[in-house]
Amino acid sequence: MKDFIKIPQERKEILEKDSKIKENIEEFTSTKIEINDDVSIDGESFNVFQAKNVLKAFGRGFNVNDCLYLLEDEYGLEIIDLSEFTKSKERMSTLKGRIIGTGGKTRKYIEKYVDVKTCVFGKTVSIIGKWNKINIAKEAIMKIIQGCTHKTLYKWLERHSMV
Repeated sequence: MKDFIKIPQERKEILEKDSKIKENIEEFTSTKIEINDDVSIDGESFNVFQAKNVLKAFGRGFNVNDCLYLLEDEYGLEIIDLSEFTKSKERMSTLKGRIIGTGGKTRKYIEKYVDVKTCVFGKTVSIIGKWNKINIAKEAIMKIIQGCTHKTLYKWLERHSMV
């Protein structure tokens, strides 16, 4: 089976420059990956599905080691498109800044207390984690988007990390 995926140019350039990343994905998924205008994936259908999921996460800004968690059944990828919440570039920048927090504090809190990996890239916020944890992280991010104060969010995260 052969399938294709589009990933942002700057992420595709990383794949082209660092052949080890592509080779690791190919090795772990038993697929063959070719980088042209699109990225093509060739192999058995389930392996292609897995490689496509890993490449989608890589395209959203995650490092390859975090992406490889997606090869395990209990892990998933959630992508939140911030353009659904604003069309303004200024507001988009504000939302991304609030999600990251000063010095990355908010993002680190979410990752620490929920045990997920997050990435803010382009117009998206993405989460890699165990399925039951992704929902909590998504809820935390939605709270920020809806204007929750950081202090309130941190207390909320501390309460939900004990669950």
